[in-house]
Amino acid sequence: MIAYAITDPTTLNFDNLSSDLKRFAKMADMIVYRDKDTTNYKENAKAFITEAKKYKFDQILTHGDIDLACLLKADGVHLTSSQFDIIEKAKFFGLFTVVSTHTLSEVKEAEKLGADMITFSPIFETPNKGKPKGLGVLKEIASRANIPVIALGGILTDEQIEECKENGAKGFASIRYFL
Repeated sequence: MIAYAITDPTTLNFDNLSSDLKRFAKMADMIVYRDKDTTNYKENAKAFITEAKKYKFDQILTHGDIDLACLLKADGVHLTSSQFDIIEKAKFFGLFTVVSTHTLSEVKEAEKLGADMITFSPIFETPNKGKPKGLGVLKEIASRANIPVIALGGILTDEQIEECKENGAKGFASIRYFL
């Protein structure tokens, strides 16, 4: 089961970057630097990628910016559900590409365009993300997808992770689980 850490300002403090990444590395196989509010994203991403490479993550990604991922030699990029138009560009540059999805049609489109894996969300109740899709929908999506489906949204416990696995997810992604 892939454990994918999505960072945000509540889980990653640049004053304690090394110790925070060490904590993540004990629990996560993959990690993405995500901060929608900072004005220093590029500088922070550079520090993040440099420090994260000291740990044994399978994939280290930036969020939403292909050019920055290439510049910083990140392993890949996590694209939002509004960035389908640049999936092929990410693949052209050899980036491992994760795409956020919320419907079966988005999953199939991400596959067609060459995404390596998708997150599907929200599975469980999570702040400001709308009504949860639930485990039944996750099972349906996972059974119809041809690339790994990573469950996302409200995953806080090992029990929820196991439920996602039992319903076909190849992994889980979370912010709060990694606190």
